[in-house]
Amino acid sequence: MDLVVGLSAIAVAILIAFAALGTGIGFALLGGRFLEAVARQPELAPQLQTRMFIVAGLLDAIPMISVGIGLFILFANPFVGLVG
Repeated sequence: MDLVVGLSAIAVAILIAFAALGTGIGFALLGGRFLEAVARQPELAPQLQTRMFIVAGLLDAIPMISVGIGLFILFANPFVGLVG
């Protein structure tokens, strides 16, 4: 049982790390593309900014969901019941 709990903790750490890494890369790409678009079409900046914030909100959901799944695996571990 201790092995399952330990491996679950490692899995949660990897899950949250990859979610944070993916979100960071997503924000970097989003910001870069936003600046390129505003440099090309400055008159569209308000519309692009609104869309950028919508996508940024969706990008923020990824680590929140992974933290929720990680907390579920840590505190209500469904895999402990399978060890017999």
